[in-house]
Amino acid sequence: MPCSFLFHAKLFSAMKVFDAKHIKNIVLLGSHGCGKTTLAETMLFEAGLINRRGRVEEGNTVSDFHPIEHERGSSVHLSCLHTEWRNYKINIIDTPGLDDLVGETIPALRVADTCVLLLNAHHGVEVGSDLIWGRMQHYDRPVIIGVNQLDHPHADFDSTVAQAKDHFGGAVTVMQYPVEQGEGFHRIIDLLKMRMYVFKDDGGKPEKEPIPESEKERAEALHKELVEKAAENDEALMEKYFEQGELTEDEMRQGLKLGMMARTCFPVFCLSALRNMGSGRLMGFIDNVAPSALEMPPAPLVDGGELPCQAEGPAVLFTFKTINEPRTGWISLFKVMSGEVTEGMELVNDNTGATERIGQLFIVDGKERRHVDRLAAGDIGGTLKLKDTATAHTLHTPGQAIKLKPIAFPEPRIRVTVKAADTRQEEKLHQALLDIHREDPTVVLGFNRETGEQVLGGQGELHLNLVKWRLEHEQKLEPEFGSPKVPYRETIRRSAEASYRHKKQTGGAGQFAE
Repeated sequence: MPCSFLFHAKLFSAMKVFDAKHIKNIVLLGSHGCGKTTLAETMLFEAGLINRRGRVEEGNTVSDFHPIEHERGSSVHLSCLHTEWRNYKINIIDTPGLDDLVGETIPALRVADTCVLLLNAHHGVEVGSDLIWGRMQHYDRPVIIGVNQLDHPHADFDSTVAQAKDHFGGAVTVMQYPVEQGEGFHRIIDLLKMRMYVFKDDGGKPEKEPIPESEKERAEALHKELVEKAAENDEALMEKYFEQGELTEDEMRQGLKLGMMARTCFPVFCLSALRNMGSGRLMGFIDNVAPSALEMPPAPLVDGGELPCQAEGPAVLFTFKTINEPRTGWISLFKVMSGEVTEGMELVNDNTGATERIGQLFIVDGKERRHVDRLAAGDIGGTLKLKDTATAHTLHTPGQAIKLKPIAFPEPRIRVTVKAADTRQEEKLHQALLDIHREDPTVVLGFNRETGEQVLGGQGELHLNLVKWRLEHEQKLEPEFGSPKVPYRETIRRSAEASYRHKKQTGGAGQFAE
């Protein structure tokens, strides 16, 4: 199904190669319907990489390009995007918000350097927010919180922030607050810059104005809290704050970055992604404050060692997503963990021992692929037709012994039996399910020898229904799902004594037993 989004011609020219110091990798997270895809679209528009913004309900966003996403009106797969903002490349991974689709979220968490958690301003912290937060905790990444949909009639910024502090802790730190909310939302007080941003009805670049008298008392109190939060992460900054009672804007950025990396500071931003209000300031903060790929801690190895992200190191890539495209074949999305990856180089798959030749290299924007000759440490890209490589595999230059820790996917929470309506399609069905498992390891295929049934495991009813949709629409199969049989077993649990006598009488038909 074609998408109607438009790219500027500059994307088709030779792609610039960024070093790890100038790469920011972010993942957009949040519960279903909080506006992640709309924010991703707005970020691309703000950076000038698309001519107009698509809409989720119209099925023309860059990130939601699969037919099933158009049919459902929501994200089903993770989607990689990129943009250039000032001197940095920002790699953006958009993720689905439903917990059934955690197989798409976890790989994105693994390769992102900063998590952007969106909260719905009129729902606050939802069950989905808590579930995602729990998974974020496992990866220990810096966090930015965006309170989105502040233009909703029932938006409540203060309540949402209070809930965030209650659920996520005292590290939640207000960076901005709205002057008004609901349909009249158009002004934001920025507590780092101590300016008020005033947006037009259609959003875009705001006017910067002094903070009005009516807001000065609140703004100054919150600014003081922000300065203290920035100072507490560095001894020199703390000493200066005690001596002078203030920090410069650059010093605050330095302290906030340290706080984000130590997870003692989760900055909160104001957004209406739909109306393009606040997204440019968020991107500026990512550009100026969020840690680069170079600044992140080394990646843990299976043998207990660590792999730093450095340009002069061995070439190492980690595949975080595998996609099977009907006309293209297998696509491997990866992050360059060390060194530099170039077209034509041979790498060893440490998981299988196979040698893989890197063919065409590209960066990804939704369904679009942009050719590059090389990718540096910290960057995210893709390649085609790696025959023996699956999700969570490590590839490296020959002569090394490097294996990154695998991705820990959850066990199935629901199981069904699966068979083809036409027995002649059983083999094709089995192969299709194996391919889906290669794409999404949370889809697990097994066989119950006791009942003779093929069993399919997943994260929930929705998850398995999406698998069924793929089998029907992509493979033209007719799968039948059912409830697994429960094997019946008799087990001797303890010993017992018994007596029995059976006597048949002579001279007649009488008999008795006891």
